[in-house]
Amino acid sequence: MTFEPLYSLSGLCVGALVGITGVGGGSLMTPLLVLLFGVHPATAVGTDLLYAAITKTAGTAVHGMHGRVNWKIVGSLAVGSVPAALLMLWLLAGVDRKSIGVTNTITTALGWLLVMTAIMLVFRGPILQLARRAIGDRTPPRPATILALTVILGFLLGVLVTLTSVGAGALGVTILLILYPRLDVREIVGSDIVHAVPLTLIGGTGYWLIGEIDWPMLSALLIGSIPGIIIGSLLAPKLHERTIRIVLAATLAVVAGKLLT
Repeated sequence: MTFEPLYSLSGLCVGALVGITGVGGGSLMTPLLVLLFGVHPATAVGTDLLYAAITKTAGTAVHGMHGRVNWKIVGSLAVGSVPAALLMLWLLAGVDRKSIGVTNTITTALGWLLVMTAIMLVFRGPILQLARRAIGDRTPPRPATILALTVILGFLLGVLVTLTSVGAGALGVTILLILYPRLDVREIVGSDIVHAVPLTLIGGTGYWLIGEIDWPMLSALLIGSIPGIIIGSLLAPKLHERTIRIVLAATLAVVAGKLLT
């Protein structure tokens, strides 16, 4: 395989959007590789998982230095997500990943997760309000119940992220905000990013071991995405983030439609 500059350009664009909106690169990168470049879904997911592990490491350092990480939440999520990721990798290693059935499973799951991501981008606020209104003045769940629900959420994220490379961002953060309404949003986001690093690293390493990593493509994506994230972060304060989120959600919905049909 040879170096492909278009991968770097794609990495630049995706990195810029991540820097502006905070939306996980998996929601953008994996469908882009599958639909635009014709990369097999399993290879796209595996490569994107390692890509995410590398790019999120920098975010982990930033949030850690600013004390925006709740390590209890990170640990609870990992208790569920790590076994789930290993289970999914074991299942994937035992099947023909080039078969129509496996390809359809990955693309269908990816499509529906993109639909959910688009909904969360636009309606996260109203969804959180409805959830908190539904809970109302009821007795708050016991700490043990919240802990168990966090572990279950981790297991769900482990399955979804390992299968599609999508889910830890929009879905995970929204549910954590419902489970932990008293915590600062920045602490929830920071904890979610820190948890995503070992999860994506385990997933990416597993895909590497079963031969589903395209290393030249990964290098090209990183060359473009790192300056892209920096550019996006600098542009973010000057742009109308809400408008960008709506446009991005509409784009994700169209992409999801193509994957599902």
